[in-house]
Amino acid sequence: MEISGLILTYNEALNIGRVLEKLSWLNEIVIVDSGSDDETLEIVKKFPNARLVVRSFDNHTNQWNYGVEQVSGEWVLSLDSDYILSDEIIISIQELGEQMLESAFYAHFKYCISGKPLSGTLYPDRAVLFDRKKCHYIQDGHTQLLSIDGTTKCLEGFIFHDDRKPLIRWLNSQISYARLEANHLFDSEVSRLSPPDRIRKRVWLAAPVVFFYTLFFKRCLFDGWHGWMYVLQRTYAEVLISLFLLDRKLSSTIKKKD
Repeated sequence: MEISGLILTYNEALNIGRVLEKLSWLNEIVIVDSGSDDETLEIVKKFPNARLVVRSFDNHTNQWNYGVEQVSGEWVLSLDSDYILSDEIIISIQELGEQMLESAFYAHFKYCISGKPLSGTLYPDRAVLFDRKKCHYIQDGHTQLLSIDGTTKCLEGFIFHDDRKPLIRWLNSQISYARLEANHLFDSEVSRLSPPDRIRKRVWLAAPVVFFYTLFFKRCLFDGWHGWMYVLQRTYAEVLISLFLLDRKLSSTIKKKD
């Protein structure tokens, strides 16, 4: 099977080099950049199997689908710019045969804070390897979802989610993510939402549930300050979603009265 890597970037100088170092076994990696003004592009150019294309960002779905159109391989290894492949998952991918019934493969993740893998995470499995003829991206809340025509399997091994960008960058991004997620929740029928999203739609419940769930059930309490950072980040993200969702509710109440 011919596999092409696909990565989206925007000012990922602190991450992209570590990602590309684990992808030297691929003949082609397409980097779709959104106009980075840090050292991202210079770092990418150091890797002979990486091909850089530039596209102005409008949303994640369009950006990913554009990237899929640029690759030459029949299969796409789709990675965020802070995904570091473990040796185990590389071997799992390389051992896949030519004749496969699956349309896509999911990966497990180990979430890292400042390079330290945590005991547990809320980060879900994600479809990272797929047949480009049978899959495409669709919008889902604040981010994209891979629509898959066919069966799937999970790869053995895992991927490290290891973002080293400053905290302020993460905080700023959460505002736009939370607004999109809240709009998605507000406009969706409860019956069509997943159990976690049904909790979010109740506004007040999500943040305390996430705080205690990550701290105790996911055992982040035992990861020291790294674990506390993750717990507080996830709780903060839920508070933002609740605030935007409550704002929509209150705004709609005013409109009805008018």
